[in-house]
Amino acid sequence: MLLSASLQVSIGQHSVAGRKALNQDSFGAYLPKEPELSSKGITLAVADGISTSTVSQIASETAVKSFLDDYYCTSDAWSVPHAALQVLKACNNWLYAQSRNGPFGSDPDKGYVCTFSALILKQRHAHWLHVGDSRIYLLRNQQLEQLTRDQRVWRGSSSYLSQALGAGAVLEPDYQSIPLQQGDLFLLATDGLFEVLPEAQLITLLEAEADLPLLALQLTEAALAAGSQDNITLQLVRIDELPADSILPLCLDQQLPLPPMLQTGDMLDGLRVIRPLQQSSRSHVYLVQNTNTEQLLVLKAPSTDLAEQPDYLERLMREEWIAKRVNSQHVMRSASINRPRTALYTLFEYVEGQTLKQWQLDHPTPTLEQVRGIIEQLGKGLQSLHRSEILHQDIRPDNLMITPQGIVKIIDFGAARLAGLQTDDEVAGDIPGTALYTAPEYFLGLAGTERSDLYSLAVLTYQLLSGRYPYGADVARAKSVKAQKKLRYQSVLSKDSELPIWLDLTLEKALHPDPNKRYQALSEFLYDLRHPNAEFQKPLSLIELHPLWFWQCICVLQSLVILWLMAAAN
Repeated sequence: MLLSASLQVSIGQHSVAGRKALNQDSFGAYLPKEPELSSKGITLAVADGISTSTVSQIASETAVKSFLDDYYCTSDAWSVPHAALQVLKACNNWLYAQSRNGPFGSDPDKGYVCTFSALILKQRHAHWLHVGDSRIYLLRNQQLEQLTRDQRVWRGSSSYLSQALGAGAVLEPDYQSIPLQQGDLFLLATDGLFEVLPEAQLITLLEAEADLPLLALQLTEAALAAGSQDNITLQLVRIDELPADSILPLCLDQQLPLPPMLQTGDMLDGLRVIRPLQQSSRSHVYLVQNTNTEQLLVLKAPSTDLAEQPDYLERLMREEWIAKRVNSQHVMRSASINRPRTALYTLFEYVEGQTLKQWQLDHPTPTLEQVRGIIEQLGKGLQSLHRSEILHQDIRPDNLMITPQGIVKIIDFGAARLAGLQTDDEVAGDIPGTALYTAPEYFLGLAGTERSDLYSLAVLTYQLLSGRYPYGADVARAKSVKAQKKLRYQSVLSKDSELPIWLDLTLEKALHPDPNKRYQALSEFLYDLRHPNAEFQKPLSLIELHPLWFWQCICVLQSLVILWLMAAAN
């Protein structure tokens, strides 16, 4: 058997609409280079839209693309099944929400639904996940084995899918794993192929041709010749060379251990500790240097006190996934090293500069233009998160950095929520973030939305301009709709303030306790911070135009009334 530094494969794939007008199938493959090849593996995926839906081709395309993209964004510390299941769960929830909230809510068979099968080849093992009735086969030693189980329920001569991606809120995909052998040939296919080609013919065809792209075309033509009436999609992957045992990580599919408490000068996976940055009961954060590249990085490890809390560990490792999903200069990026990890931790770029909290100490009375510049940059970072269906949920000065070049970055994702992925305690109404910046709806036990992040950004704007908070500590105590209706916005203006009235009205709208009465888009709030909104350009009252003259007149009138009353009494 040939052993090499890394896994080597050959791939062939083909897809046609066949005799149908529309091809509802989708497929994809990703062959990464090192270090991703060893840490994440090679991934192939195929999806088949169901014929009763007019939008299932969108579902199949979304399923394949999101799986291939998101799997490689998950933490290297996650096992293959855990990472793949988390990604597939998020995709299922997104598809299900599109159907439920659209015109197909009452009939899921017409919504965003598809079958899905994925094969992940990592190191010397094959892993597969499966939902529906697409299939994965293995040809080994002239024996063809169907690895997946058709998830169909038969009623007499008719049948229906017992499970499909996007068909329901709960997903239970099949998962299995086997050791690889050199020469293994895997076939991923939709039912347009295997329903018309018997197993014996499949074996003959698979053994007759070594050129996999040509073989994929020949299999498609054979299925059409056999009378296939469906879309035909197939992928072939052959194991040409296996990697040596010596490059296997410490633990292939089990939980990695927590790192010990680190001190300056300690080494971990080729990372030298420069100094601790932060120590708390929840996590330990260190400035480290990659000894291969001399790049400075930030290593975040869970506290040993929380080693037995899987939900916390899950959220910690999810931070790295979130950072990989977002590409913005205003959001901290994740980092990677060219070697397997031996412990559970996350890695991020090192952002040089100071926190916004430190910046505030140096600038206790910032100008309106300085505040706008900070908030607009943060807004761009939040918009990038929201485009990736991520809520930050903890915007506050401690979680924001300002570089020497003046770039503002979001640096912490400990409270962030990724669409479709909530742990049990998050679903139960766990209040994220810091109370003074947390949106009122969280205190009602409601899930957050993009308008919740907008509220936090508006609180930060208010606090930078005034040093105060719009409702003080009353928001955290208002845990009912009735109590929140009693909240009264305190104007950001003061007697010495030179801020325009329309800016105060902009903040008042963004900080409304009812999320439905706030700005509906972050871009609207950012625009109104610089441009007077016509909605707020109502005619000013006499007291607003001439406050001193107004109160002088009131005093004169009071004096005249008193004199008249005294004269009438005599």
